[in-house]
Amino acid sequence: MALVLNEEQQSLKDIAKEFLQKNAPVTHFREIRDTESELGYDPDLWKQMVDLGWSGILVPEEYGGFDFGMVGMGSILEEMGKMLTPSPLFSTGVLGASLISLGGNDKQKQTYLPQIVDGSITTALALEEGNRHSPLSINTEAKKEGKNYTLTGSKTFVIDGHSSNLLIVAARTSGSENDSSGITLFLVDPSIDGVEVSKTSMVDSRNSANITLNEVIVSLDDVLSEENNGAALLEEVLDRAQIAISAEMLGNASQAFDITLEYLKERKQFGAVIGSFQALQHRAAEMYSELELTKSSVIAACVAADEQSNDLRRMASLAKFKAGETNHLVTNEAVQMHGGVGVTDEYDVGLYLKRARVTEQIFGNSEYHLDRYASLSEY
Repeated sequence: MALVLNEEQQSLKDIAKEFLQKNAPVTHFREIRDTESELGYDPDLWKQMVDLGWSGILVPEEYGGFDFGMVGMGSILEEMGKMLTPSPLFSTGVLGASLISLGGNDKQKQTYLPQIVDGSITTALALEEGNRHSPLSINTEAKKEGKNYTLTGSKTFVIDGHSSNLLIVAARTSGSENDSSGITLFLVDPSIDGVEVSKTSMVDSRNSANITLNEVIVSLDDVLSEENNGAALLEEVLDRAQIAISAEMLGNASQAFDITLEYLKERKQFGAVIGSFQALQHRAAEMYSELELTKSSVIAACVAADEQSNDLRRMASLAKFKAGETNHLVTNEAVQMHGGVGVTDEYDVGLYLKRARVTEQIFGNSEYHLDRYASLSEY
């Protein structure tokens, strides 16, 4: 398994880096935050990303996409993590595109995938119902009545749920909580009767939503994949999502490290730059080593996804575990090495710590994935 990018993949990464540094530096994130944007991202910037083809990275070519794979998507998300760029790329280009590509019927693919590619719609996965990631803990009920279903329940931490045009809702059509069978996925228009969307602002100033479904009526045509078999599709897509968010976390940690390294070279104390202090050098060396290990884990997971490896599930959990541990370490150390100014809004480094605390929880924290990795390895 190659742990380096090929020429095309490196070119995509370089283009993303140049574009984001020019059009979406950290000052862009601050502007979105300070203006309290209702969308939580800049629609004009998102349109430019769409024009670059980013929304179609994981979409098959027959539906207008580029089918460039997870290595390509991971490269873009890593660069976005460095700039803290807010956009619906993760919720739409990864989650929505993957769910519909892998689970949709011909009509659903032909309807929705071209719209994802051209930016006509954004999507959101309404999965979680508690405070921690537990993909089988589904209590939202879907009762079948003739050719329709009635959805009743609530969802939390729906990433970009406040601004999406299409919700993908996990509900239970049979069985009881934590049963792997009996989960069904539904395509739901958030504007129809019975759907209540409440926007929430996270500590990292990104937006998610709490969604309540009050006897929402959907049809048989809105079922994604097979009735009662949604867990299999969810598992496959969540592997992709965990790898994708790990790539962003790698970018987040890498940039926090680079900012701190520059600070160590400039800040003087006791007549010397603090980077000359051996204790801080040791801490910086540890961060660098952990970042290199994380980089290898993320690339390996992306490659496993593209090659449809039998080891994909373990690689996804390894990447999410390692990215979570490293991002936590690096952002903590970054703020501590900056001292008191590290927690002021004037300095960017505190923004990376806040983003790290949220991404650590998305689709399972390090503890969750360490346990999952051990179980998959039959420990």
